[in-house]
Amino acid sequence: MRETHLGFSSSVVIVSLCFFTFFVSVRCQSGDASVLQDLKKSLNPPSSLGWVDSDPCKWQHLQCDKQGRVTRIQIGHQGLTGSLPESLNKLTSLQVLEVQQNQLTGPLPSLAGLSSLQSLILSNNNFTSIPPDFFKGMTSLQDVYLDYNPFSSWVIPESLKDASALNFFSATSANISGPIPEFLSSDTFSGLTRLRLAFNYLVGGLPSSFSGSQIQSLWLNGQLSNSKLNGSIDVIQNMTELSEVWLHGNSFTGPLPDFSGLTQLQNLSLRDNSLTGPVPNSLVQLPSLRVVNLTNNLLQGPMPKFENSVAVDMSGINSFCLDTPGTPCDSRVNNLLDVAQSVGYPTQFASNWKGNDPCSPPWLGITCNNGNITVVNFQNMKLTGTISPKFSSITSLQKLILANNNLTGTIPVELTSLSTLQLLDVSNNQLYGKVPKFKSNNVVVKTDGNVNIGKDTPPPTGAPSGNTPSSPGSGSSRGSESSGSSGKKTGVIVGSVVGGVGAAIVCAGLVVFCLHRAKKKQTNRVQGPNTTVIHPRHSGSDQDTVKITITGSSANGGTSDTFSVGSSGTRDIHIVEAGNMVISIQVLKNVTNNFSEENVLGRGGFGTVYKGELHDGTKIAVKRMESGVVTEKGLDEFKSEIAVLTKVRHRHLVALLGYCLDANERILVYEYMPQGALSRYLFNWKQEDLKPLEWMKRLTIALDVARGVEYLHGLAQQSFIHRDLKPSNILLGDDMRAKVADFGLVRLVPDGNATVVTRLAGTFGYLAPEYAVMGRVTTKIDVFSFGVILMELITGRKALDETQPEDSAHLVPWFRRMQLNKDTFRQSIDPSIELTAETLASMSTVAELAGHCCAREPHQRPDMSHAVNVLSSLAELWKPGEPDPDDIYGIDYDMTLPQVVKKWQALEGMSGVDGSSSYLGSNDNTQTSIPTRPSGFADSFTSADGR
Repeated sequence: MRETHLGFSSSVVIVSLCFFTFFVSVRCQSGDASVLQDLKKSLNPPSSLGWVDSDPCKWQHLQCDKQGRVTRIQIGHQGLTGSLPESLNKLTSLQVLEVQQNQLTGPLPSLAGLSSLQSLILSNNNFTSIPPDFFKGMTSLQDVYLDYNPFSSWVIPESLKDASALNFFSATSANISGPIPEFLSSDTFSGLTRLRLAFNYLVGGLPSSFSGSQIQSLWLNGQLSNSKLNGSIDVIQNMTELSEVWLHGNSFTGPLPDFSGLTQLQNLSLRDNSLTGPVPNSLVQLPSLRVVNLTNNLLQGPMPKFENSVAVDMSGINSFCLDTPGTPCDSRVNNLLDVAQSVGYPTQFASNWKGNDPCSPPWLGITCNNGNITVVNFQNMKLTGTISPKFSSITSLQKLILANNNLTGTIPVELTSLSTLQLLDVSNNQLYGKVPKFKSNNVVVKTDGNVNIGKDTPPPTGAPSGNTPSSPGSGSSRGSESSGSSGKKTGVIVGSVVGGVGAAIVCAGLVVFCLHRAKKKQTNRVQGPNTTVIHPRHSGSDQDTVKITITGSSANGGTSDTFSVGSSGTRDIHIVEAGNMVISIQVLKNVTNNFSEENVLGRGGFGTVYKGELHDGTKIAVKRMESGVVTEKGLDEFKSEIAVLTKVRHRHLVALLGYCLDANERILVYEYMPQGALSRYLFNWKQEDLKPLEWMKRLTIALDVARGVEYLHGLAQQSFIHRDLKPSNILLGDDMRAKVADFGLVRLVPDGNATVVTRLAGTFGYLAPEYAVMGRVTTKIDVFSFGVILMELITGRKALDETQPEDSAHLVPWFRRMQLNKDTFRQSIDPSIELTAETLASMSTVAELAGHCCAREPHQRPDMSHAVNVLSSLAELWKPGEPDPDDIYGIDYDMTLPQVVKKWQALEGMSGVDGSSSYLGSNDNTQTSIPTRPSGFADSFTSADGR
């Protein structure tokens, strides 16, 4: 009996232990639970997130292990606000932390000590700072995304060294300053394959430690610091794993390196630097190359001819001798380039040595006689390097002057072959060695100031050449993969009695049930077949939202250009706001009938625009970049349009509804403007069987454009310069009201800077003189373009029309001549306009305004606000409005005064958040043209901003 009692007791104890074990396995450990409660409190999550259960391990977007430790927090794309709690670093079993695409603020807490953390995604939030010890102890960290956060200025911290397993480090537009640290090398990070640090404030050169690294994708483009990244790019020739290199928008100088070892390189962007010298054959003949962008440099020699399979952009400034790819240069050009190689192809040479004839006009430092080079004078040019023996190939040379530089090495003996040489002046350099003996005794050799001349050894403090390629790195082997799975502990319970065995069987059954349920729950995390994306329209109100149904899409609704990570979660509705307007490629294929030709609205320099129709009948315009140009020039303009249109919103600017980045696809989605571009009605109305525009409609269009540009210049929260105003970028709605479009060339004006020096972009005929000649950008260049548009509206002629006689092909000077007297002015007016005395007077005023806008000097041009005032006085002559019987604020004289008061009181209860009635946004209901403030604008945004 005693034995039975003991056996029964043992069974009860074992069963209890089993249920206790099960209970612990499904409950979050108290320490982690406390941290998650801190997280919930600091985020104040919406009820839709589903964080209501008393057990945090049961919360959506979280995952715990069998011991109740939190392993995953995946709350990206949830519209969360608040901050991250300091206690987050207590989650020592955490492997994945994803909070991307929210509106989180405040400083990042230190995550030091999270040795299990493998993936960290914090992109697209509003975090303000990052602590220096942030990465300390993260020995398992593999992927880091910090992109698009307004951190206070910071440097990549030493604590990152602890993350030796790092594979992907992305911190684009994260306000990183200082030089790229030397420790970003294969010695520290043997598995680092993708490094993306674009649009920061980095300075200095590429670290020599990059040599031999395993990096495959390197983004360092668009640095915002004054000096940008600079110096030579020689080190990349030793980064043999590279497949994608983006160094554009910096200040790199010197020649291109040898690319023969980069056998996997597919995408190379070096535009907008100051690189010099010829394009090496090792790049031109690289079999793997698919995309290359070399525009806006100072590259010299023959224009390279790449294979047809390579998408090439060399359309901007360079110093190629000829404009035809593959055509060899004149022998004199080749000789001078050979000479320049030994001094590193100086920028001062590359910026001056233009064309294929160094004698006409004479190149810097070159003097010719009858087409033969007789004098080379490079004195006082701060040259470094050596004296090239290739000077001997300039057989007509009489004087070679290299004085007062920093040249090293010896005087080449090859110079003695120059039979016509009379003077060799190498004084005040750092040369050594014996002076070679010339055949003619008439050669004057000046060597003063070279203290080691005549000695066999160089000076101990001689300046290095800087042209010798760095030796290839040994290249450490890749680090072994770190296992992300943790060992599972198995408990074996051995019972001595039958009751104990039965309890173990029950316990095992419970475990199987738990695992099955967990697997089913994980499976259910996959997003359902229908996902709805809601994006804002022009007013930002709920009534104006457009719903796009995505069929069979992934939970994240698309990929990003800086990272591609899934957002685990089961939300069916994503609110797409500024910075989060991603639309699935499948949706766009559906609404455009797979980008069919029948839906083409037009074609431009960077792609095709298609008409699309959503399931609710809303029409959209889908601008699809061509894959051949999307990677560099097109991608930059693509990002520029997104950056501008998510910051500004105005009734005379075309609204961006969303965008798509999917593999090589770059697509923008706009509101649909059914009447197309203004250019159709000005220049092509006969061919397209359209009615010509009446003068008052032209005047109204001009006012619409002026208001849109005025907003860009000074009424938006930041000032923007459009840089490409022209009729084809002005779109018309069914009511023939205009909106400014195509923001691909928009330039943000930095705070406190009225003038920006930039590379030339835009359309000839509309370019202000100071912009076309010197690249100087102020808001006045848009004023100039607007003046040209006013002239086009008056005359119906294009800004640049090569079908016209030479003296009238350029509209601006021709129009100025025609404006000198009344008779010729009448002759310049578009014949399709019906002239009356009132119309002619209005046109004269607009013509005068156009002349001021196109003044040669920027300070002589008015601001856009002046143009708005002039045009509004002509287009919006005030007239009493007819009373609208349906006007909600109209007075019904059949109502008693108390009834009217009650009506007004009822309407007061319908007022919007800002205190103004939500009904006042429509022009149909009021005499005002000022819209209400869209949601999301700052409190400082006033009614004047909506002009």
